[in-house]
Amino acid sequence: MELKKLNYFVTIVDQMSFSKAAEKLHISQPSLSKMMKNMESELGFQLIERNTRNIKLTEAGEILYNRALHLLLEMEIVNKEMQEVKLVGKGEIRLGMIESVKHWIPKVLSRYNKKFPEVNITLTEILSGNDVKTSLRRYETHAIITNQLVKESDIETIPLYNEKLVLVLHESHPLVESEVISLNMLEKEPFIISTKGFQTREDIFQAFDLEGATPTIKYEIERFETVLSLVRENLGIAIIPENYLQGPRDYTIRSRTITSSALERTVYLTFMKNRYISPSIQAFITETKGFFS
Repeated sequence: MELKKLNYFVTIVDQMSFSKAAEKLHISQPSLSKMMKNMESELGFQLIERNTRNIKLTEAGEILYNRALHLLLEMEIVNKEMQEVKLVGKGEIRLGMIESVKHWIPKVLSRYNKKFPEVNITLTEILSGNDVKTSLRRYETHAIITNQLVKESDIETIPLYNEKLVLVLHESHPLVESEVISLNMLEKEPFIISTKGFQTREDIFQAFDLEGATPTIKYEIERFETVLSLVRENLGIAIIPENYLQGPRDYTIRSRTITSSALERTVYLTFMKNRYISPSIQAFITETKGFFS
Protein backbone atom coordinates (compact mmCIF):
# COMPACT_ATOMS: atom_id res chain seq x y z
CA MET A 1 0.00 0.00 0.00
CA GLU A 2 1.36 3.40 -0.99
CA LEU A 3 2.26 5.90 1.73
CA LYS A 4 0.52 8.59 -0.31
CA LYS A 5 -2.78 6.72 0.02
CA LEU A 6 -2.24 6.25 3.75
CA ASN A 7 -1.63 9.97 4.10
CA TYR A 8 -4.87 10.72 2.26
CA PHE A 9 -6.76 8.28 4.49
CA VAL A 10 -5.31 9.77 7.70
CA THR A 11 -6.13 13.29 6.53
CA ILE A 12 -9.76 12.32 5.88
CA VAL A 13 -10.05 10.87 9.39
CA ASP A 14 -8.32 13.83 11.03
CA GLN A 15 -10.53 16.32 9.20
CA MET A 16 -13.67 14.16 9.64
CA SER A 17 -14.71 15.42 6.22
CA PHE A 18 -13.90 14.53 2.61
CA SER A 19 -14.31 18.13 1.48
CA LYS A 20 -12.03 19.56 4.17
CA ALA A 21 -9.45 16.82 3.56
CA ALA A 22 -9.51 17.46 -0.19
CA GLU A 23 -8.96 21.16 0.44
CA LYS A 24 -6.02 20.49 2.73
CA LEU A 25 -4.49 17.98 0.30
CA HIS A 26 -5.05 20.31 -2.67
CA ILE A 27 -6.96 17.73 -4.70
CA SER A 28 -10.58 17.51 -5.83
CA GLN A 29 -13.15 15.86 -3.61
CA PRO A 30 -14.27 13.37 -6.35
CA SER A 31 -10.64 12.28 -6.79
CA LEU A 32 -10.25 11.76 -3.04
CA SER A 33 -13.50 9.79 -2.80
CA LYS A 34 -12.43 7.61 -5.74
CA MET A 35 -9.06 6.96 -4.12
CA MET A 36 -10.78 5.80 -0.90
CA LYS A 37 -13.11 3.47 -2.79
CA ASN A 38 -10.14 1.98 -4.68
CA MET A 39 -8.27 1.57 -1.40
CA GLU A 40 -11.19 -0.25 0.22
CA SER A 41 -11.60 -2.42 -2.89
CA GLU A 42 -7.89 -3.27 -2.80
CA LEU A 43 -8.07 -4.26 0.88
CA GLY A 44 -11.37 -6.08 0.54
CA PHE A 45 -13.22 -4.35 3.38
CA GLN A 46 -14.79 -1.03 4.27
CA LEU A 47 -12.68 1.52 6.20
CA ILE A 48 -15.09 4.43 6.55
CA GLU A 49 -18.82 4.51 7.14
CA ARG A 50 -20.25 7.50 5.29
CA ASN A 51 -23.46 9.44 5.87
CA THR A 52 -24.71 12.92 5.00
CA ARG A 53 -23.42 14.53 8.21
CA ASN A 54 -20.12 12.93 9.13
CA ILE A 55 -17.84 9.93 8.71
CA LYS A 56 -17.06 7.11 11.10
CA LEU A 57 -14.28 4.53 11.10
CA THR A 58 -15.08 0.84 10.93
CA GLU A 59 -13.16 -1.56 13.17
CA ALA A 60 -10.75 -2.24 10.30
CA GLY A 61 -10.47 1.50 9.71
CA GLU A 62 -9.48 2.08 13.35
CA ILE A 63 -6.69 -0.49 13.07
CA LEU A 64 -5.39 0.91 9.78
CA TYR A 65 -5.58 4.50 11.05
CA ASN A 66 -3.41 3.77 14.10
CA ARG A 67 -0.90 1.81 12.01
CA ALA A 68 -0.84 4.50 9.33
CA LEU A 69 -0.14 7.21 11.92
CA HIS A 70 2.87 5.24 13.12
CA LEU A 71 4.18 4.58 9.62
CA LEU A 72 3.79 8.19 8.47
CA LEU A 73 5.52 9.46 11.60
CA GLU A 74 8.42 7.05 11.02
CA MET A 75 8.77 8.24 7.44
CA GLU A 76 8.71 11.86 8.57
CA ILE A 77 11.44 11.08 11.09
CA VAL A 78 13.55 9.36 8.42
CA ASN A 79 13.22 12.38 6.12
CA LYS A 80 14.21 14.76 8.93
CA GLU A 81 17.24 12.65 9.82
CA MET A 82 18.38 12.47 6.21
CA GLN A 83 18.11 16.25 5.93
CA GLU A 84 20.15 16.69 9.09
CA VAL A 85 22.86 14.31 7.85
CA LYS A 86 23.46 16.73 4.97
CA LEU A 87 23.48 19.86 7.15
CA VAL A 88 26.88 19.85 8.84
CA GLY A 89 27.24 23.05 10.82
CA LYS A 90 24.12 24.51 9.26
CA GLY A 91 20.36 24.08 9.47
CA GLU A 92 18.19 24.43 12.55
CA ILE A 93 18.10 23.28 16.16
CA ARG A 94 14.72 23.10 17.88
CA LEU A 95 14.98 23.30 21.65
CA GLY A 96 12.31 22.93 24.32
CA MET A 97 12.73 24.56 27.72
CA ILE A 98 11.12 25.54 31.00
CA GLU A 99 10.71 29.15 32.10
CA SER A 100 13.39 29.25 34.79
CA VAL A 101 16.29 28.62 32.36
CA LYS A 102 15.94 32.15 30.96
CA HIS A 103 18.80 33.40 33.14
CA TRP A 104 21.46 31.01 31.78
CA ILE A 105 20.34 29.73 28.34
CA PRO A 106 21.47 32.96 26.56
CA LYS A 107 25.00 32.40 27.91
CA VAL A 108 25.12 28.87 26.53
CA LEU A 109 23.72 30.00 23.17
CA SER A 110 26.27 32.82 23.00
CA ARG A 111 29.12 30.33 23.30
CA TYR A 112 27.45 27.94 20.88
CA ASN A 113 26.84 30.64 18.28
CA LYS A 114 30.56 31.36 18.06
CA LYS A 115 31.15 27.78 16.91
CA PHE A 116 28.05 27.40 14.71
CA PRO A 117 27.06 30.88 13.50
CA GLU A 118 25.00 29.51 10.58
CA VAL A 119 22.70 27.37 12.72
CA ASN A 120 19.24 28.82 13.36
CA ILE A 121 17.78 28.07 16.80
CA THR A 122 14.12 27.78 17.71
CA LEU A 123 13.23 27.97 21.42
CA THR A 124 9.86 26.67 22.59
CA GLU A 125 8.40 26.43 26.09
CA ILE A 126 7.52 22.82 26.91
CA LEU A 127 6.33 22.43 30.48
CA SER A 128 4.45 19.20 31.24
CA GLY A 129 5.99 15.73 31.33
CA ASN A 130 3.71 14.31 28.64
CA ASP A 131 4.54 17.21 26.33
CA VAL A 132 8.26 16.53 26.82
CA LYS A 133 7.94 12.89 25.75
CA THR A 134 5.57 13.64 22.87
CA SER A 135 7.71 16.45 21.48
CA LEU A 136 10.90 14.36 21.52
CA ARG A 137 9.27 11.26 20.06
CA ARG A 138 7.64 13.19 17.25
CA TYR A 139 10.97 14.85 16.49
CA GLU A 140 9.42 18.26 17.05
CA THR A 141 12.45 19.14 19.19
CA HIS A 142 16.05 17.93 19.25
CA ALA A 143 16.50 18.39 22.99
CA ILE A 144 14.49 19.68 25.94
CA ILE A 145 15.57 21.28 29.22
CA THR A 146 13.02 20.23 31.81
CA ASN A 147 12.39 19.68 35.51
CA GLN A 148 10.51 16.47 34.68
CA LEU A 149 12.37 13.25 35.52
CA VAL A 150 11.69 11.27 32.36
CA LYS A 151 12.30 7.55 32.86
CA GLU A 152 11.82 6.06 29.40
CA SER A 153 13.98 3.49 27.60
CA ASP A 154 14.17 5.60 24.43
CA ILE A 155 14.92 8.97 26.09
CA GLU A 156 18.24 10.08 27.60
CA THR A 157 17.84 12.17 30.77
CA ILE A 158 20.90 14.00 32.11
CA PRO A 159 20.76 15.98 35.39
CA LEU A 160 22.23 19.49 35.00
CA TYR A 161 21.74 21.19 38.39
CA ASN A 162 19.52 21.50 41.46
CA GLU A 163 17.59 24.60 42.44
CA LYS A 164 15.48 25.57 45.44
CA LEU A 165 11.81 26.48 45.35
CA VAL A 166 11.29 29.73 47.25
CA LEU A 167 8.33 31.69 48.60
CA VAL A 168 7.37 34.88 46.74
CA LEU A 169 5.05 37.46 48.32
CA HIS A 170 4.16 41.15 48.16
CA GLU A 171 6.47 43.59 49.92
CA SER A 172 3.64 44.60 52.27
CA HIS A 173 2.88 41.04 53.39
CA PRO A 174 3.42 40.50 57.15
CA LEU A 175 5.52 37.37 56.51
CA VAL A 176 8.20 39.55 54.89
CA GLU A 177 9.38 40.33 58.43
CA SER A 178 9.71 36.65 59.39
CA GLU A 179 13.23 35.22 59.36
CA VAL A 180 12.03 31.61 59.43
CA ILE A 181 8.95 30.52 57.44
CA SER A 182 7.41 27.04 57.55
CA LEU A 183 4.72 25.58 55.32
CA ASN A 184 2.35 25.42 58.30
CA MET A 185 2.47 29.22 58.43
CA LEU A 186 1.16 29.37 54.83
CA GLU A 187 -1.92 27.13 55.16
CA LYS A 188 -4.51 29.94 55.30
CA GLU A 189 -2.80 32.20 52.75
CA PRO A 190 -4.38 32.51 49.26
CA PHE A 191 -2.06 30.28 47.27
CA ILE A 192 -1.09 30.56 43.59
CA ILE A 193 0.03 27.25 42.07
CA SER A 194 0.69 25.56 38.72
CA THR A 195 -2.15 23.67 37.07
CA LYS A 196 -2.32 19.87 37.10
CA GLY A 197 0.34 18.06 35.09
CA PHE A 198 3.25 20.26 36.14
CA GLN A 199 6.07 18.81 38.24
CA THR A 200 6.41 21.96 40.36
CA ARG A 201 2.82 21.54 41.55
CA GLU A 202 3.52 17.94 42.59
CA ASP A 203 6.70 18.97 44.41
CA ILE A 204 4.84 21.65 46.39
CA PHE A 205 1.99 19.35 47.38
CA GLN A 206 4.48 16.69 48.47
CA ALA A 207 6.31 19.24 50.63
CA PHE A 208 3.04 20.31 52.29
CA ASP A 209 2.10 16.66 52.90
CA LEU A 210 5.41 16.00 54.63
CA GLU A 211 4.70 18.91 57.00
CA GLY A 212 1.12 17.75 57.60
CA ALA A 213 -0.19 20.97 56.07
CA THR A 214 -2.61 21.84 53.21
CA PRO A 215 -2.39 24.94 51.01
CA THR A 216 -5.48 27.05 50.33
CA ILE A 217 -5.53 27.15 46.53
CA LYS A 218 -6.89 30.43 45.16
CA TYR A 219 -5.38 30.62 41.67
CA GLU A 220 -4.12 27.92 39.28
CA ILE A 221 -1.86 29.08 36.45
CA GLU A 222 0.55 27.73 33.81
CA ARG A 223 3.36 30.31 33.73
CA PHE A 224 5.51 31.83 36.47
CA GLU A 225 5.21 35.17 34.72
CA THR A 226 1.51 35.10 35.62
CA VAL A 227 2.38 34.10 39.19
CA LEU A 228 4.51 37.20 39.66
CA SER A 229 1.87 39.47 38.14
CA LEU A 230 -0.66 38.22 40.71
CA VAL A 231 1.81 38.53 43.59
CA ARG A 232 2.64 42.04 42.39
CA GLU A 233 -1.01 42.97 42.97
CA ASN A 234 -0.93 41.30 46.41
CA LEU A 235 -3.51 38.71 45.36
CA GLY A 236 -1.71 35.78 46.94
CA ILE A 237 1.57 34.01 47.64
CA ALA A 238 3.40 31.36 45.64
CA ILE A 239 6.38 29.02 45.61
CA ILE A 240 8.52 29.14 42.47
CA PRO A 241 12.07 28.14 41.37
CA GLU A 242 14.67 30.56 42.73
CA ASN A 243 16.36 30.91 39.35
CA TYR A 244 13.23 32.40 37.83
CA LEU A 245 13.88 35.50 39.95
CA GLN A 246 17.28 36.10 38.34
CA GLY A 247 17.53 39.39 36.46
CA PRO A 248 16.25 42.92 37.11
CA ARG A 249 14.85 43.19 40.62
CA ASP A 250 11.17 43.91 41.25
CA TYR A 251 11.00 45.67 44.62
CA THR A 252 7.27 45.01 45.04
CA ILE A 253 8.01 41.28 45.24
CA ARG A 254 10.08 39.65 47.98
CA SER A 255 11.39 36.10 48.16
CA ARG A 256 11.96 34.03 51.29
CA THR A 257 13.41 30.59 51.92
CA ILE A 258 11.07 28.04 53.48
CA THR A 259 12.25 25.50 56.06
CA SER A 260 11.51 22.41 53.96
CA SER A 261 14.18 20.15 52.48
CA ALA A 262 11.56 18.86 50.01
CA LEU A 263 11.36 22.21 48.19
CA GLU A 264 14.17 21.52 45.76
CA ARG A 265 14.11 20.26 42.21
CA THR A 266 16.51 18.99 39.56
CA VAL A 267 16.72 20.39 36.04
CA TYR A 268 17.51 17.90 33.27
CA LEU A 269 18.60 17.84 29.64
CA THR A 270 16.64 15.25 27.63
CA PHE A 271 16.94 13.93 24.08
CA MET A 272 16.18 10.77 22.11
CA LYS A 273 18.71 7.96 22.53
CA ASN A 274 18.44 6.38 19.09
CA ARG A 275 17.94 9.52 17.02
CA TYR A 276 20.65 10.61 14.62
CA ILE A 277 22.43 13.52 16.30
CA SER A 278 24.22 15.86 13.92
CA PRO A 279 27.53 17.48 14.97
CA SER A 280 25.78 20.82 15.55
CA ILE A 281 23.21 19.26 17.88
CA GLN A 282 25.84 17.22 19.70
CA ALA A 283 27.81 20.43 20.19
CA PHE A 284 24.84 22.07 21.89
CA ILE A 285 24.40 19.08 24.21
CA THR A 286 28.10 19.16 25.06
CA GLU A 287 28.07 22.94 25.58
CA THR A 288 25.08 22.71 27.91
CA LYS A 289 26.55 19.89 29.98
CA GLY A 290 29.91 21.67 30.15
CA PHE A 291 28.29 24.88 31.39
CA PHE A 292 27.32 23.14 34.64
CA SER A 293 30.29 20.82 35.05
